[in-house]
Amino acid sequence: MYGVIIAGIVIGGGMLLIITFGLILIGVIRAAKTGGISKKEKQAHAEETKMIQDIFSGLSKMEERIEALETILIERQK
Repeated sequence: MYGVIIAGIVIGGGMLLIITFGLILIGVIRAAKTGGISKKEKQAHAEETKMIQDIFSGLSKMEERIEALETILIERQK
């Protein structure tokens, strides 16, 4: 009688252990495939990157304009 109960506990524990390791393995594989971030987070990062690039481009153009204005002002002073 006790042998059946012990065997049931051992088999049940083994099954739980296998299921736990399986779920951990699936989680690791999914994290490795997606880089650990979801599609929404990737899209948000892409949008932020594009916005930062646009700001940098705009600031570069503004710097060129300021330099041109400085050149004009220096020439007028002469």
